[in-house]
Amino acid sequence: MKGKIPFWYPSDYQNKMVFLKQRMLIISEIRNFFSRNDFLEVETPILQISPGLEPHLKAFKTEIYEPFETGNRDLYLHTSPEFTMKKLLAAGLPKIFQIARVFRNEERSKYHHPEFDMLEWYRANDDYRILMEDTINLVRSCTKVCKKEFLKSGDRFCNPFENWEKISVVEAIKKYAGFDLLDTLPKEPSLEPSPEKLAIEAENLGIRINSEDRWDDIYFRIAYEFVEPNLGKKVPTILYDYPVCMAALSRKKSSDPRLAERFEVYAAGIELANAFSELTDADEQRQRFIHDMDLKEKLYGERYPIDDDFIAAVSKMPKATGIAIGVDRLVMLITGAEKIDDVLWAPVQ
Repeated sequence: MKGKIPFWYPSDYQNKMVFLKQRMLIISEIRNFFSRNDFLEVETPILQISPGLEPHLKAFKTEIYEPFETGNRDLYLHTSPEFTMKKLLAAGLPKIFQIARVFRNEERSKYHHPEFDMLEWYRANDDYRILMEDTINLVRSCTKVCKKEFLKSGDRFCNPFENWEKISVVEAIKKYAGFDLLDTLPKEPSLEPSPEKLAIEAENLGIRINSEDRWDDIYFRIAYEFVEPNLGKKVPTILYDYPVCMAALSRKKSSDPRLAERFEVYAAGIELANAFSELTDADEQRQRFIHDMDLKEKLYGERYPIDDDFIAAVSKMPKATGIAIGVDRLVMLITGAEKIDDVLWAPVQ
């Protein structure tokens, strides 16, 4: 047989079965975990007016035809169930979760797949601190049900049963890159801070700078080279409080509005989760979306529609917090699978 071995070829498929059986144990335990904690499992539509508005995400576009020639319009496969789940929060549901199939174009690597499973859960009347504890308990529970003691990726291990590291973005930059990130930000919160001061710090670290670089571009290079390799090494790491220009849908910190209540989780070199205390200011959310779509159009020549119904829901949302975890990456970490295709029943060919 020439070329790539298809997923259904007996020797290859049987080798995957140990991962796939553990995958189903993990998914079952996810549902058991949220049932024990009084969450309601919900289902939301894949087809959306707005697929998700992060500037660098690429969506799949389709066209819906209404019956009897009553019209047709463009829709997108969602990149996350976030928008609709927040509409359910606005409708009054207090604690919800979903394991959703999501779609992201131009994404394929050992950790990426064009369609994958995402776990999201939301709590009304809470902030991101409780999600840190939820995440620790969930990962431990899923690891335990598979009778594993460590999370593993390649030759990297970390122990989820020991105390997790919690470090702020500012602290991590100071510790691993040697400068104060706040000194590179303006005194007032900005979605587009000047890159000049951060560029100087990057050049001092030996990182190449381009004239077109934005503040975010330079930050990501510094984080990739100096911070991320040090995260999630012996225990998982919670990296929290991002600059507000990287806030996405998270709210500003009351103690320092230059920062946002957002955290990410790293384990054995893999980024696993992204969480927010949710923004509930509809005007600010629209401004952020417009900014992000202006940037997307500048970089990629396209923009996605803003869902006005979602903006209306933001204004009705209670104080809330939410998080997304890549289910396939969690399975990889628990089983030790080397690539995402190994934990998928039938990868996209």
